Amino acid sequence: MELVGGGGGSSSTDPRSTYVLSNLAEVVERVFTFLPAKALLRVAGVCRLWRECVRRVLRTHRSVTWITGVAEAGNLEGHCLVRVVAEALENVRILPRTVLYMADSETFISLEECRGRKRVTPMGSGSNRPQEIEIGESGFALLFPQIEGIKIQPFHFIKDPKNLTLERHQLAEVGLLDNPELRVVLVFGYNCCKVGAGNYLQRVVSTFSNMNIILAGGQVDNLSSLTCEKNPLDIDATGVVGLSFSGHRIQSATVLLNEDVNDVKTAEAAMQRLKAANIPEQNTIGFMFACVGRGVQYYRAKRNVESDAFRKFFPSVPLFGFFGNGEIGCDRIVTGNFILRRCNEVKEEDLFHSYTTIMALIHLGASK
Repeated sequence: MELVGGGGGSSSTDPRSTYVLSNLAEVVERVFTFLPAKALLRVAGVCRLWRECVRRVLRTHRSVTWITGVAEAGNLEGHCLVRVVAEALENVRILPRTVLYMADSETFISLEECRGRKRVTPMGSGSNRPQEIEIGESGFALLFPQIEGIKIQPFHFIKDPKNLTLERHQLAEVGLLDNPELRVVLVFGYNCCKVGAGNYLQRVVSTFSNMNIILAGGQVDNLSSLTCEKNPLDIDATGVVGLSFSGHRIQSATVLLNEDVNDVKTAEAAMQRLKAANIPEQNTIGFMFACVGRGVQYYRAKRNVESDAFRKFFPSVPLFGFFGNGEIGCDRIVTGNFILRRCNEVKEEDLFHSYTTIMALIHLGASK
């Protein structure tokens, strides 16, 4: 190994530096803590000592990371989130195992299809105030590393007109059945305007809706799948996609903001119900799945009402979500031993809503 340095552009080998970086794991590991994951993967091939140091450093980087993008005026070079992700991944400190990527519907739908109706655009937050972005190019990517004691599994069921039955093993393979540690399911139906899409979504959700779990999600316009067996996915395909979260360390709760929640006061009252669940804020993520009929027009030209109410009660929790075509969830608060307490008696059909917002918290355990 040769180190470049010294004045006048000359290069030399420093035996002391070579010895330290080749033999003292404590020093090497300390240096590596300042490197992003991509750089760590490159240096892991230098020698066995460095490879072991990289493994130990990556094990300490287990916090969820997020990337958000909002279009800048006059910048037409590709989607804003694609640009931001390409840059941010160079400096991400974790090794992502699961990624939840959501962008506005214009990413998948032509301008002609969007005319005459409100576009479905997502919102997210970094360390600052979350923004509800109802119109315009935007998106977010949530990067989940491997977390000790927690299993996050993606699932994807495509509607087959010839066979609408979901086999038990299909649900068990993705942690939705025969899984005593299942805690949370984020579930999304796509191409929801297609005939039979809504019924198929209800059929899938009904298989685990009566379990002792938190359920939240909504209906979106389109899905772009990198893991689908049918790649690329048929543009007319409909189905259900989502993430299951399993592990005894997980805590979660949801509240439903129905049509009666239509001003700042009632929105904050809903957040007080969520606060009553006593979910720790550290290592917690917030989700907001709202109807396209809500937002600034619903609140009489007031912007950011629901996300501001969330931030008031959960100032250190990042918030992510979208405006969609239907919401999934209900009021569900948990006790310390993860026994769900329903704020209201909930029937299966009461999990599907319109003109509502679902707010959810998912706590991934104390950071180690």
